[in-house]
Amino acid sequence: MSTFLAKPNEVERNWYVIDAAGKPLGRVAAQAATLLRGKNKATFTPNVDCGDHVIIINCKDAVLTGNKLTQKKWQRHTGYIGHLKETRYDTLMATKPTKAMELAVKGMLPKNTLGRAALLRLRLFEGAEHNHQAQKPAMVED
Repeated sequence: MSTFLAKPNEVERNWYVIDAAGKPLGRVAAQAATLLRGKNKATFTPNVDCGDHVIIINCKDAVLTGNKLTQKKWQRHTGYIGHLKETRYDTLMATKPTKAMELAVKGMLPKNTLGRAALLRLRLFEGAEHNHQAQKPAMVED
């Protein structure tokens, strides 16, 4: 019996919606990363981009457990000497909740061309409305 290996032109991509309201940020991100990578499919092939499109709604209503809201920080560097910028997650969730979700999902994807291609199929929305109804996305249940 031979092992099935998917070819890039044979991959069928579906659309999924994940509602992040009241759910931990990391759990939603892990669920999205699995769908973006295609690991939920029986035809998963590690070296082929088999993932689906994922829409995450209500990013502003995602929660961080424990003391992460005040202790966790997002660090970025401007490129200039000594210009390391830090932002606490309570500020980040109040101003840019989609950025917090994007960082969480990006950290769970591989750091190569497959991960970068998967991140392009992620759509994030602060509220409950999204503009992808024409694709008929399926709601993901926990």
